[in-house]
Amino acid sequence: GVLLVSLFTSSSLSAAPAQAQIIHAGQACVVKEDNISERVYTIREGDTLVLQCLVTGHPRPQVRWTKTAGSASDKFQETSVLNETLRIEKIQRLQGGRYYCKAENGVGVPAIKSIRVDVQYLDEPVLTVHQTISDVRGSFYQEKTVFLRCTVNSNPPARFIWKRGAETLSHSQDNGVDIYEPLYTQGETKVLKLKNLRPQDYASYTCQVSVRNVCSIPDKSITFQLTNTTAPPALKLSVNETLVVNPGDNITMQCSLMGGDPQPDIVWSHSPGPMPPNSLVQGGNLTIWRIRVEDSGYYNCTAINNVGNPAKKIVNLLVRSMKNATFQITPDVIKESETIQLGQDLKLSCHVDAVPQEKVVYSWYKNGKPAKFSDRLLITRNDPELPPVTCSLEIIDLRFSDYGTYLCMATFQGAPIPDLSVEVNISSETVPPTISVPKGQSTITVREGSRAELQCEVRGKPKPPIIWSRVDKETPMPSGTMTMETYDGKLHLESVSREMSGTYKCQTARYNGFNIRPREALVQLNVQFPPVVEPAFQDVRQGMGHSVTLRCTMLKGSPMKVATSVWRFNGTLLAQPLTEQQDYSELKVDSVSRETSGSYECSISNDVGVATCLFQVSAKAYSPEFYYDTPNPTLSQKQSKNYSYVLQWTQKDPDAVDPILKYRLELRQLSQRSTIQSFIPVKKMEKGLLLEHILPNLKVPQSYEVRLTPITSFGAGDMATRIIRYMELADQPFPFRADNTCRFEDEKICGFMQDKMDNFDWTRQNALTQNPKRTVNTGPPTDISGTPEGYYMFIEASRPRVTGDKARLISPLYNITAKYYCVSFYYHMYGKHIGSLNLLVRVRNKRAIDTQVWSLSGNRGNMWQQAHVPINPPGPFQLIFEGVRGTSYEGDIAIDDVTLKKGDCPRKPVGPNKAVALPGSSVPALHSPGLCGPLTFFLYVLLR
Repeated sequence: GVLLVSLFTSSSLSAAPAQAQIIHAGQACVVKEDNISERVYTIREGDTLVLQCLVTGHPRPQVRWTKTAGSASDKFQETSVLNETLRIEKIQRLQGGRYYCKAENGVGVPAIKSIRVDVQYLDEPVLTVHQTISDVRGSFYQEKTVFLRCTVNSNPPARFIWKRGAETLSHSQDNGVDIYEPLYTQGETKVLKLKNLRPQDYASYTCQVSVRNVCSIPDKSITFQLTNTTAPPALKLSVNETLVVNPGDNITMQCSLMGGDPQPDIVWSHSPGPMPPNSLVQGGNLTIWRIRVEDSGYYNCTAINNVGNPAKKIVNLLVRSMKNATFQITPDVIKESETIQLGQDLKLSCHVDAVPQEKVVYSWYKNGKPAKFSDRLLITRNDPELPPVTCSLEIIDLRFSDYGTYLCMATFQGAPIPDLSVEVNISSETVPPTISVPKGQSTITVREGSRAELQCEVRGKPKPPIIWSRVDKETPMPSGTMTMETYDGKLHLESVSREMSGTYKCQTARYNGFNIRPREALVQLNVQFPPVVEPAFQDVRQGMGHSVTLRCTMLKGSPMKVATSVWRFNGTLLAQPLTEQQDYSELKVDSVSRETSGSYECSISNDVGVATCLFQVSAKAYSPEFYYDTPNPTLSQKQSKNYSYVLQWTQKDPDAVDPILKYRLELRQLSQRSTIQSFIPVKKMEKGLLLEHILPNLKVPQSYEVRLTPITSFGAGDMATRIIRYMELADQPFPFRADNTCRFEDEKICGFMQDKMDNFDWTRQNALTQNPKRTVNTGPPTDISGTPEGYYMFIEASRPRVTGDKARLISPLYNITAKYYCVSFYYHMYGKHIGSLNLLVRVRNKRAIDTQVWSLSGNRGNMWQQAHVPINPPGPFQLIFEGVRGTSYEGDIAIDDVTLKKGDCPRKPVGPNKAVALPGSSVPALHSPGLCGPLTFFLYVLLR
């Protein structure tokens, strides 16, 4: 078992705002800092991207990953990843861009960090050949020029190498060769120009493209054999460019090669849409069996051999068809008449939708016999006021003898397409339409999900179709189109939704009836739906003996009125009479107790449906909130296989309920089922108070589940659970070595964070990652260890930095476990423009207070030197290293090996002084501690 010794302490901790830092753990090629301190993560296309957002803050921040296409836009995409780790398998080039980690815990402003992901790739190159022939000296001979154009998509931009055989080509070696980049190609194209072609120019040419092995991407190449027969493709079609066929026919279109070297490839395609399923391509032949109307379209035959431009032939294939025969009756237009009157002109029009439209032949019949045309009975075609290819029969000065039944027949002559006809009767009873809504039908009210029928009555002869549309919303009809046609005047709507409520317009069509101004009417559709209420669920906490009022509010509904409301407590109907308001219902619980705590349910009805609000009322305490940023929570016990763990937490809203008396602690080793229970008494409790309890005698390297439950006079509150794991000091959130020293050897930089309110950031680097173009005569060549792999933190004083710019590096939050501490660190301040290095201590009580405890300015030579600074902070604290830029660019400042120890600083050197000679310095330097001082500003110098 595990012996639990309660070691309970508390200290003040106001909630800490979120801070964030991005590290990578995927298949990165390189992570570098570019010239404007922008982090760039380079990865090969197809590899796995893993970005981790390390956060601190209390309560524990929520992390959200978002992305923009580039650094210029601040607009986040709607899609986001709510996780501390962002993982993208097989990343593609379009997924490159700027990724943002946003950490938020409701305290202060959210922390936002970003990194630019650069996806590297190299596609296969494409090589095309173009030839020009020009006459020289009056056509005595011709000069032939060949252009070999090589194009590739890549990131970064590719380097091109042209070869003839195995020989690399360049301007300087061959006057007959010119290599250049065309305008507006942005580095993805190189052209090899062979001027005035010579016999030796007939050879094999290779375009080799390279991204210089970045991300281990190998070079790629393409080869072309240039001969004296090299020529672009040429094609010939076996059919006309417009081909009209009958449905059901079998057709074959032959596309023949008439030239091209190398041998071109022939490809057939169809637009719009893919090739029909009843088609087969064999070489240049395209066969379509039992052709259908939907197989119409443009068929493209294309030949490509990458010499010159592709050869293309297009066949417009038309499959004969006829449908939708309609007629129109147009009264005398000149007299603006809308009725048929004797003595006035009258026009009957006929139209079918056909392919090909212009091949349709129209015939007119009167009373079953061919119409006899005269100066009073005229046939017109292509009336500009009517749809294209419409045939009209015009009757001049209508007489009684002109009354009768007229028939228009549409025919495809010589084709097996059935004729279409349409009939119209002209008499004294032929009258224009009127439209109205039946009595009691102008407003239709139905329930959501049911069937609705909207009706308009049409009178007149002939009765035209009715066109339905929506009036008050620019939205389509349920069919998906903006209008719907009905022939009986009734619009049937199945399974109506609340969005279908509104005003609908019915109007007469101008075809299959009179070609006059449409008649129209309006119908209102009301769709009733159940209420929508809030809150759907509410957790109500209150101290024992206090009253609480519960309100269930109706947000939406049709009708928008509470008809009845029913309250239940733990499923039992409450009998007290309730008065409903227009849009809410209330219940008052006079005194919260164990008996009145439980589930309250309010069911609100508007006579269409019911919605429910659920309230959970209790005097239970809220859960504790674990503090995850405890520095070095694992305490190893010497000469023992046990360890202790510092557990810290704050209590969420302690004043919402009765005072917390104690905590129940349940501890379980993850590999076991048994749980050990103990109780932690509470002496003091307030919002934001950091509570601490040490769990001793835990087994190395076992992990444990901790459950913590607050107890009040009401009983047990909400439980919080977390897993604690044994960590060596180097693995902890502030990864000090065993000697409590942070050497900045990994990207977590011991939990230090960049200050969001300063001018620029500190940079982590070593001798291997230094910018080769960095400023000379300033900054360290290596870290304090002298090895090229060792990392340190430094500030870059070059542009765009200006005098007085500040970079601040902030440590994690430390809790007070001793009265005095000693901060030791190495600094490197070499250069004629060195500014200042300051150490500040930020103490967190009711608010954060920063106090400067150490400062040093000016050039201190090309050497690492050590400072010891004693501090005695009165509360939880953070260390801040502040670098201030000097007057110009030779002012880089660096720090390394930061140590925080309990107790006083050494007042004399420990052991003999060591000289640390750095490359480029002429005189070995002694370790010289800098100035240091406690918060009481007692300053003294630690000298040899």
